[in-house]
Amino acid sequence: MTAHLPTCSCCGDPLDDSRRIDVGFNLPDAALGVPEEARHHLSVRALLRVDGAGCFIRCLLSVRLTHDTELVLGMWLEVDEATLRRADELWEAPGYAGFAFRGRIANVIRPWGEDVLGAEVTARVADVDELPYLVTGHSPAAARLLEEVWDRDHVLSRFPMPLPVDVRTSLDDGWWVVRTAGLNAYFEDGYDHFAGPDRSAAVNLMRDDVPGRAPADFLAVLLDGAPDKLPAQRLTETVPGGLRYAFWLTPADHGRPRHELYGFTVAAGSGNGSGSDAGSPLASAAGVFCTFEDAAELAWAQTVWRSLEYDPRAAP
Repeated sequence: MTAHLPTCSCCGDPLDDSRRIDVGFNLPDAALGVPEEARHHLSVRALLRVDGAGCFIRCLLSVRLTHDTELVLGMWLEVDEATLRRADELWEAPGYAGFAFRGRIANVIRPWGEDVLGAEVTARVADVDELPYLVTGHSPAAARLLEEVWDRDHVLSRFPMPLPVDVRTSLDDGWWVVRTAGLNAYFEDGYDHFAGPDRSAAVNLMRDDVPGRAPADFLAVLLDGAPDKLPAQRLTETVPGGLRYAFWLTPADHGRPRHELYGFTVAAGSGNGSGSDAGSPLASAAGVFCTFEDAAELAWAQTVWRSLEYDPRAAP
């Protein structure tokens, strides 16, 4: 489904290779919120001096992920004035090929966050047609970042921009869903949202308030008043420890074509009741609301619905 693939945040080219994922930080964190007139690029935009904040060089950080995937981050290193001047002299000269320097990581990079912010690293030019790559970490956290192989979904789920691969994403309370390729992610009004130009999904979590109630009975409560009027446009499926249900329709009250799918997955939970039923499990559910402009994307919406999973071992 290449039509849904995003473009590189650095160069704008389509991201159609799931083995290398390129994302980037436009500015060092210290420059965020600084007036534009306080930011001074030198001979190239990869060299930056920020009034009151310091000197920075844009570099590439390659992180090895599972599933034979490489995450390449365009990020910034803070350097001293002499290093920035040397970079400016060499950047478009023959000496650039051998350029190496030390600096400090100038972006909070999730999921490593504050552990690597400010960590000292060495960067070196590996290809004269690319930015310098980070090659050595001079603190334990920075060394681990460069040397270890990290769980792909755990890392990529921290990046809200559209990605060229599906990402299994934690919803907390033991629930998971797949954010499909090409969708951005954000949390608003109690829902996890995954959205693109012509389709979107919103996911929320629910816990039963009646201890010991069966998942099927909890589902009946959730569906009370739902507009699932067409038998040919509904599905019920069993899952370990529960069941899932979905229905879809095409509202007639919109100015443009739009199709909708409502999906629920309900599982016997691991939470505790209260009062005389203390210790009885509370059923847990996840609901997804998908919208899509092309009716053929019903298969996509059903895939998102079926990706809802519950792991009681991860529940509170």
